[in-house]
Amino acid sequence: MAKIASTAALKERILALLKRNARISAQEIADRLNLTAAKANELIAQLESDGVIRGYTALVNTDLESETRAIIEVQIQPERDAGFDNIAERICKFDEVVSAFLVSGRYDLHLEVVGKSLQDVARFVSSKLSTQPGVKSCATLFLLKKYKESGIELHKEEGYERLKITM
Repeated sequence: MAKIASTAALKERILALLKRNARISAQEIADRLNLTAAKANELIAQLESDGVIRGYTALVNTDLESETRAIIEVQIQPERDAGFDNIAERICKFDEVVSAFLVSGRYDLHLEVVGKSLQDVARFVSSKLSTQPGVKSCATLFLLKKYKESGIELHKEEGYERLKITM
């Protein structure tokens, strides 16, 4: 197969495909990028060993799950010489926290939290999160409906159609 792009460009294109569908086969990646399956596997292995790919996950329509999700905005007091990192790492250890981001603005951390009910999430905030040293305040926003996540519209069927080749 002809070399169509630099290795860095190929890795970016592979990442884009895997972000859209983590179950896409190496053969399908190879077909789409005009590579051999062995080369696609090699590039994916490099991305994994370099720590660029940290894991694979399924994007689930949370409307069909029986759990409650909330966004928690957390204002924290940074620690001397460690900033926000120690507190954030401590908060990330809670099973209820599925995502955590340091953000700019009034609040410092943006958490996505999961519980079995509104009461579970409220209990987590009041008994575990707000009592952590360095946590100054929290604002809880319950997710009512997700329309799009990770670039995928959740209420729309998505199909893949290979580009047609004409001569």
